[in-house]
Amino acid sequence: MAKPTIAAVNGVAYAGGFLLAQNCDLCVAAESARFAITEVRVGRGSPWAVPLPWLVPPRVAMQILLTGDPISAQRAYEVGLVNQVVPDGELRPATQALAERIAANAPLSVMAAKQTVYLAMQQGLGEAFAQADRLWEPVYLSADAQEGPAAFRAKRPPGWTGR
Repeated sequence: MAKPTIAAVNGVAYAGGFLLAQNCDLCVAAESARFAITEVRVGRGSPWAVPLPWLVPPRVAMQILLTGDPISAQRAYEVGLVNQVVPDGELRPATQALAERIAANAPLSVMAAKQTVYLAMQQGLGEAFAQADRLWEPVYLSADAQEGPAAFRAKRPPGWTGR
């Protein structure tokens, strides 16, 4: 998906809920949220958890996968699974505010930034740099690349066109 996705987790994100949160680009969690991959407790598998060691340190991933024990929203934040923990009643406005901050940016830059993160994960560093140069070239050559500095100089909000 070209556009950024944000998980807003309220309550339990176990098994399939964990899968959905893991596959979003960003994750905001209510303080009461809990995360777990419980398949190990019922003799099932979790091949969908392959990205987990990219999101959290390998030993944390190992503990989550081997024990099936839930972790709190605060612990998920501490290990990098969650970007932000907010009071339960503020989940929707906090997630909306994050989305609005992203949407206010140049769309070509946002799309290329997202692709760069995933590119770095999938490639060796040297190949990732080479592909990133190709990925960002159209961004640098875009009308938005001219609009950003022009708006900054004029002390006005940019008018992004996505071109």
